[in-house]
Amino acid sequence: MTRSTWTRRGFLGLSAAAAVAGTAACTGTGTAPSGGTAASSGPASNNLRLFTYEDDTTIGLLKDLVAKFDSQNGTTTRVDSLPGSGAAVYPDKLRAELLGGSGPDIWRIWGGQIGAPFAKAKQAMDLSPYYSKFGWDSRLNSNAIDGMTFDGVKAGAPFVANAIGGWYSKAAFSKAGISAPPKTYAELEEANTKLVAAGITPCTLGGKYGWDIMRLFEYLLETSAGPDLHDKLLTGAESWDRPEVVTAFTNFKKWQDSKWLPNGALGLDPSDVETDYVSGKAAYTLTGTWTEAAGIQAAKKSSSDFGTFLLPTDQTPARHSGFVEGYMISSKSGNPDKAAALIDHILQPDSQKALSITASTVTGAEPDKSKLPLSYEWSEISKTSPFYTIQDQAFPKKQADQYFSVQSDVLQGKMSPADAAKQMQTVAAGLPKS
Repeated sequence: MTRSTWTRRGFLGLSAAAAVAGTAACTGTGTAPSGGTAASSGPASNNLRLFTYEDDTTIGLLKDLVAKFDSQNGTTTRVDSLPGSGAAVYPDKLRAELLGGSGPDIWRIWGGQIGAPFAKAKQAMDLSPYYSKFGWDSRLNSNAIDGMTFDGVKAGAPFVANAIGGWYSKAAFSKAGISAPPKTYAELEEANTKLVAAGITPCTLGGKYGWDIMRLFEYLLETSAGPDLHDKLLTGAESWDRPEVVTAFTNFKKWQDSKWLPNGALGLDPSDVETDYVSGKAAYTLTGTWTEAAGIQAAKKSSSDFGTFLLPTDQTPARHSGFVEGYMISSKSGNPDKAAALIDHILQPDSQKALSITASTVTGAEPDKSKLPLSYEWSEISKTSPFYTIQDQAFPKKQADQYFSVQSDVLQGKMSPADAAKQMQTVAAGLPKS
């Protein structure tokens, strides 16, 4: 889930002033959009509020883009951000605001089971009229649209379809005698061993909030279970209490015990360690294309000193973890037409480029090979490598949180891999039935 772009990094929380602003947000007093439905028939408000989870490296770009829209449309839009905690905190904060009557007009959200509850509760509008009005069906990636469609309702407008892969320092690999990225899982383990021997932490991930280090487990599960079984596990169609899951948890613990992860990884904030491969504290990480602009280039480093690779699974097809993010509009927005127009403004190719979106769903906003060569490389990889839904987006919030508890217990030695597989079957038993 998500998200992430928008990275899912650095939980900073809202200031008291932002929290007060949240309770003063203007919602629930609007007129109906063309073909849409709003809560009342009062005059449309030109005050909008957008809630997001942009981090400090990108929030200024979004605010500048929104300010341009306001100047052209007579609106006043407040942008609030809750960066970093990802799917562990942000959806609950958003849900609390919506239930309390102080929710935003527009919010950013991951697709899959993270975005689904807002659509099913009808807190998010059906955006079909705006898809028709702005031509989003022809301008946005169709697979990404599917990721924001719930029970046939287009409840979100996706702007990012991202892929998780390995991002590494060429200097670190060279120091450890690694001449090329691994092509098999055995080669990845061999590379980890060489890096440790060279005094380098192989893979930098943070366990705080759960979602970052989860990327390792889901990769290990794809490797041990294979695509078909992995997908069935995520939907509850097959039992988790099986050897392939035990193998994944066993390898998960092995990565920690072999020092292939940072010391004390479970307690580390992803925002503090994700770019350690850039600063030289680690060799690589598992992340998305946003890291090229927000990590490598933000540190004034050259992309040519780094590389990226599809994590080897020894499976056919060779898949990667992926997820979709987009914007939803509150069914109680004071001006859904202007809210949709703001989203459309964000979905313009030039706007996507201005935001440094490196995995845009928008036709014409593909990464510039000369400026973002590694992101461009991933756009090519994605053409032949399908993705499995990232685990905290595949699971509803309740099951994702329960999984985070299991992975924590495994890494702390409180739960054996075999018991973890059994516990995950208990968790999966609570998945909603299709």
